[in-house]
Amino acid sequence: MAGSAKIVDPAFQGAGQRIGTEIWRIENFQPVPLPKSEHGKFYMGDSYIVLQTTSGKGGSYLYDIHFWIGKDTSQDEAGTAAIKTIELDAVLGGRAVQHRELQGHESDKFLSYFKPCIIPLEGGIASGFKMCEDEVFETRLYVCKGKRVVRLKQVPFVRSSLNHDDVFILDTENKIFQFNGANSNIQERAKALEVIQFLKDKYHEGTSDVAIVEDGKLQTESDSGEFWVIFGGYAPIGKKAASEDDITLETTPGQLYSISDGQVTLVEGALSKAMLENNKFYLLDCGAEVFVWIGRVTQLEDRKAAIQAAEEFIANQNRPKSTRITRIIQGYEPHSFKTNFESWPTGATTSGTEDGRGKVAALLKQQGVGAKVTKGAPVNEDIPPLLEKGGKIEVWCINGSAKTPIAKEDIGKFYSGDCYIVLYTYHSSERKEDYYLSIWIGKDSVQDDQMMATRLTKTMANSLKGRPVQGRIIQGKEPPQFVALFQPMVILKGGISSGYKKLITDKDLTDDTYTADGVALIRISGTSLHDNKTVQVDAVATSLSSNDCFLLQSGSSVFTWHGNQSTPEQQQLVVKVAELLKPGATLKLAKEGTENSTFWFALGGKQGYTSKKEAQETVRDAHLYTFSFNKGKFEVFEVYNFSQDDLLTEDMLILDTHAEVFVWVGQSVDTKEKEKAFEIGQKYIEMASAWEGLSRDVPLYKVTEGNEPCFFTTYFSWEPVKATVHGNSFEKKVQLLFGLAHASENQNKSKSNGSGQGGPTQRASALAALSSAFNPSSPSKSVTPRASTSGQGSQRAAAVAALSNVLTAEKKRQSPDVSPPPSSRSSVADLNASDEVKSESAPEVDDVQEVEVKGRVESVSESNGEDSGVKQEEQTHENGDGSTFPYDQLKTKSTDPVTGIDFKRREAYLSEEEFQTVMGMTKEAFYRQPRWKQDMQKKKVDLF
Repeated sequence: MAGSAKIVDPAFQGAGQRIGTEIWRIENFQPVPLPKSEHGKFYMGDSYIVLQTTSGKGGSYLYDIHFWIGKDTSQDEAGTAAIKTIELDAVLGGRAVQHRELQGHESDKFLSYFKPCIIPLEGGIASGFKMCEDEVFETRLYVCKGKRVVRLKQVPFVRSSLNHDDVFILDTENKIFQFNGANSNIQERAKALEVIQFLKDKYHEGTSDVAIVEDGKLQTESDSGEFWVIFGGYAPIGKKAASEDDITLETTPGQLYSISDGQVTLVEGALSKAMLENNKFYLLDCGAEVFVWIGRVTQLEDRKAAIQAAEEFIANQNRPKSTRITRIIQGYEPHSFKTNFESWPTGATTSGTEDGRGKVAALLKQQGVGAKVTKGAPVNEDIPPLLEKGGKIEVWCINGSAKTPIAKEDIGKFYSGDCYIVLYTYHSSERKEDYYLSIWIGKDSVQDDQMMATRLTKTMANSLKGRPVQGRIIQGKEPPQFVALFQPMVILKGGISSGYKKLITDKDLTDDTYTADGVALIRISGTSLHDNKTVQVDAVATSLSSNDCFLLQSGSSVFTWHGNQSTPEQQQLVVKVAELLKPGATLKLAKEGTENSTFWFALGGKQGYTSKKEAQETVRDAHLYTFSFNKGKFEVFEVYNFSQDDLLTEDMLILDTHAEVFVWVGQSVDTKEKEKAFEIGQKYIEMASAWEGLSRDVPLYKVTEGNEPCFFTTYFSWEPVKATVHGNSFEKKVQLLFGLAHASENQNKSKSNGSGQGGPTQRASALAALSSAFNPSSPSKSVTPRASTSGQGSQRAAAVAALSNVLTAEKKRQSPDVSPPPSSRSSVADLNASDEVKSESAPEVDDVQEVEVKGRVESVSESNGEDSGVKQEEQTHENGDGSTFPYDQLKTKSTDPVTGIDFKRREAYLSEEEFQTVMGMTKEAFYRQPRWKQDMQKKKVDLF
């Protein structure tokens, strides 16, 4: 970086040294750090800077800086936030991606840090507004939008704010209502339940009742009646009024502009990476988002001016407020930027990550700050999640239009000229049989065999009711769970199928197919059964490597050759390979440097060979994407900070781990769309190979909801119970949040003898509603809007229905011949059944005691029996006896190790203080991460 801040703002000292979120509020034009307890609170009168630090390659860090501007903040404060953001970036090495976030128009990435939502609060420090938490509880109405990240907006607490298209949350002092518009999105309904849980825990101490009200279903039930009474009575609601918030900006093909001396000039021609010069600034206009690209060889003050030019560009074009501005530094371009160019050659990347951290350390040292800059510790070999052992494996070779079964003794031999189908049947947990079904494609196989393998695999999957995990494996890219099925797996030259034999004949080529009595050299370069790379190579001395073991077959003679740098695991594997290829053969050991003339003669004479190790593939974080076809163009959109809850049953999603690509298919996806899973996955791979450097031969899997294998679930904090719940997204969420506590709630009600739901408290509430309905001049305190004359009849009917429901429920409880009333928390089946119940007019007031109740109570109040998924995950990692041990004793290479602990959870025995020092985050933050991220971090600090 050419320019750095001369003086580090004291508030930024030590920033970005740990993974997680850091927030500063602008107070008197200075950034002030916010304590963790205040994270997620954003006041409308203030501006904030949010730094998100994530792990990168080689133990380095990646940064995203967001500056959030409240709608009531002053222009000066907003400007201060923008300038301080650039200064913070300079402190971090000048490579952070910067985002401008306007209240109400926040990016998905920003909102993902604060799931399930943020609730902007009235007031602010700088503006002198009164802080809202000092006020008495106020009933509020929110509109809730978003399938994965929620945009929650407070709207006027009046009936006219409701409409048929959105989901609303009415937060009262004692009860939280969810109103589902008749045309509202199923997934938004599900997400609103998460927000309600958040409101209940945060603002009601976990004790508020919860109710779901369906638009158009005003029945004889207490919740619906109570909801409308709060609004002054039922009346038809109007259509949704258009507003600026509903304007969805269209993403357009990027137009590139150069920025020089504050002037923005269009760059003509097709976009290519070569256009971007490292000493200049550029603006990429994509309609909904504007990127400011900054070359590495630029000065800090010029960068500030470039940002200002982008602001003016948007203002001059009268763009809506929702237009996003993202500033990126050369070498750290996000996927959404790269895809606007014809291609994005990956080539040799800059060493800006480590270089930037070095400059940060030097800068902080000048300021007298002791920065702790650490490089990634050597990573110990990890065993990835593998399929359960003891299953049944079947392998077929494609031969013409049929598949030929491979004999048991030959399973594990693969020829590069053939295609194979592999079916592994196994049991996991207490489920029925699970299936792993993959095709293996040799690099020399013919296209007809590849197509036939695909068709036959599809037929097999359908016969197994679509349950198998389906994979496409290409030679040379075999994933661990595939390799581990074989004992061992060996890839040989040539082919045995009729398709390959015909290809050799037609092209008049020499058939070099492996034979048991010829000359062959087999290389064993893996270290264990899940990552062994056992491949036939040219039988010449130059194929040898000091890092590996080799099996040399020459007629009846079989040599095992151990390179000086080979491992004991490789030396054991070479014996197993010999047993597979030449059962019962006598092996002749030849260690590197002790070979005899017979060995070299078989290889055509002694020659030089390599001692260099092959470069390891870089491990990258996993990314989850949704996708769409926009005017025929395939587009993907990242789901940031993803979790299991983002796997919505109505969707198909793409999980890219860089080592594998999964297409996850929800149960509720259209059948015809499900058939396109591999086609979608291939489109993604082609796109990602052009812009992200993804291998075109990466393994591709189709995974169906409810049949997720362990090597997929490892990328999530997986809760198996979520995979067993059926229904649409909303129905599932109802069951998960409320349905599991029915039994305990019924027990509590029977013990309370009518003092709980449906008892005196609810009776008093219903009577108050009834009184309000018949005395509009003296409304209840909770009824702010006054009922209109036209709505009084409906209001009275609803109130009468609410009271009659309570009285009837009480009567049933008092009768010994009647079983206890059903739980007030309705199940999904109840919710579905309610759709079939027709609305009926309420009886006259004189008939209150004789009302026939045809509805049912639909309260979904929370109980103490279930906690959120996050809390469950944390509890499973608690140290049972509460004992703690020093880090030096817990690490795997300790000279004084601890005994009698669970060695798979060494980190759990660290004290809170030492855990934060060693892991760089709190235990709570650590266990919120997917398991694979936890394991990677544990390996880096020698706790795995």
